[in-house]
Amino acid sequence: MATVQFGKETSGRGEFVRQKNRFTDRITAGGSSGHKAEPGRYRLVVSLACPWAHRALIVRGLLGLEDAISLAVVDPVRDERGWRFTLDENDRDPVLGIEYLSEAYLASDPEFDGRFTVPSIVDVESGQVVTNDYPRITLDLSTEWREFHKPGAPDLYPEHLRAEIDDVIEPIFRNVNNGVYRCGFAGSQEAYEEAYDALFAELDRLSARLENQRYLVGDRLTEADIRLFTTLVRFDAVYHGHFKCNRDKLTEMPVLWAYARDLYQTPGFGETVDFDHIKRHYYYTHEAINPTRIVPKGPVTDWTEPHGRG
Repeated sequence: MATVQFGKETSGRGEFVRQKNRFTDRITAGGSSGHKAEPGRYRLVVSLACPWAHRALIVRGLLGLEDAISLAVVDPVRDERGWRFTLDENDRDPVLGIEYLSEAYLASDPEFDGRFTVPSIVDVESGQVVTNDYPRITLDLSTEWREFHKPGAPDLYPEHLRAEIDDVIEPIFRNVNNGVYRCGFAGSQEAYEEAYDALFAELDRLSARLENQRYLVGDRLTEADIRLFTTLVRFDAVYHGHFKCNRDKLTEMPVLWAYARDLYQTPGFGETVDFDHIKRHYYYTHEAINPTRIVPKGPVTDWTEPHGRG
């Protein structure tokens, strides 16, 4: 039986349960899914605070899809109606004409009663959500939007490496990407300690893997690196303290810290990171964890320090 803890669903033994993605239609090159990859047809809605949305933002930029898929950025602080477009003039998205992402969700499914999540891709003409399936969104940007990639765009999900990439990202998702949430939103000591142990065991395995190679899969940047980066870049600012992931800071794990700086300094990564949005979102909106809503000033971290992983 599931219960609600901190506004999140937990299992009967206090384990955090991530909400399933409600909209899982795909946008494909030929349109066999009913949604064809076409420039100007879709709008990607992200929060700069959200690691799941951050993946899509990085991939969109690396592939040069900025002109093909427009971008909407929500306020990092949600209210009771969810993600807000208060960063835009008149508190309304200028393309979709809505004040809240929830309006697109309810236009797609009037009975939807879950959390309104980012990233979401919205069909501009209908105003309906096509997908909020964050693992599939980035893979489809790499594979189904090839016609619109910029010249020289990296192949982030090359066919001959897909099996290895999939093998690498599965435990990263379970133990790291979602693992920090399993720590932060655990409803019991037992569930927290299990998640904590799995998180740091996986980080140790990843550190060993990266000790003698620059990227997670061979000598090239892939989808796997992007998925790990968006958690690592938030680790010291949020997850270490706020989510009680405090065995070590990222800056105290030499291999992962150098690897994260390497990615941050790669064009297309660092410029997408907004620590103000990240900290304000986590510390202000998780009131059950941080009831004072005080946002910490630190940490002071030099992400431009040479990484030595050339």
